[in-house]
Amino acid sequence: MRKIGRVMHISPREKAVIKTTKPLKIGEKVFDRNERVIGRVSDIFGPIKAPYIEVNIESGDASSYVGKILYYSLSKQRKRSKRKR
Repeated sequence: MRKIGRVMHISPREKAVIKTTKPLKIGEKVFDRNERVIGRVSDIFGPIKAPYIEVNIESGDASSYVGKILYYSLSKQRKRSKRKR
């Protein structure tokens, strides 16, 4: 699990806004420190060097996550094997 950043505030549409240095993919799962799924990334906006991520909160009260650090899971990439001919 890797750190995304701290939840800055909740948008009027009940989504958590996080400032980060590493943009994630839209739809990627977001976790709390207990490795429970909180929601998914719904939008990425702002400058390239310091983007903001908007997360759809799917579990619990959205305002309870303000000030907390959220995490993402390292995606497992498939290794391509060289095909013998």
